[in-house]
Amino acid sequence: MYDWLKAFHIIAVIAWMAGMLYLPRLFVYHCDAEPGSRQSETFKVMERRLLKAIINPAMIATWILGLWLAWEGGWFRAGWLHGKLALVLALSALHGWLVRCMKDFAADKNRRTQKFYRIINEVPAVLMVLVVILVVVKPF
Repeated sequence: MYDWLKAFHIIAVIAWMAGMLYLPRLFVYHCDAEPGSRQSETFKVMERRLLKAIINPAMIATWILGLWLAWEGGWFRAGWLHGKLALVLALSALHGWLVRCMKDFAADKNRRTQKFYRIINEVPAVLMVLVVILVVVKPF
């Protein structure tokens, strides 16, 4: 059962990360669209669907399966897991903040630049790299 849980956890993580990397990229392009334009409205639909159909369910599955794996594997005393959980909490906070950004775009109230979203686009990748290192190397 543990291997199946791990496989589905990895699938959920991949889906969550794909969405977390794509949503800020959509924001980069959305910045160029004139508020109220057809293009802007299309981006709003894309962003909402990405969040509701992929990012949110994948995050929920990642958390449930990850905690289940930690329980089944007896990992809660492992230092590397504490580090991983802190990073996943940061990724979850970023997720929530991106939801706020999406709501700003939906209300035509975005105040940030393309450059800002290009930089933010790198944050999930950095967090992912650190999580993978902790899980695979288990340095502590």
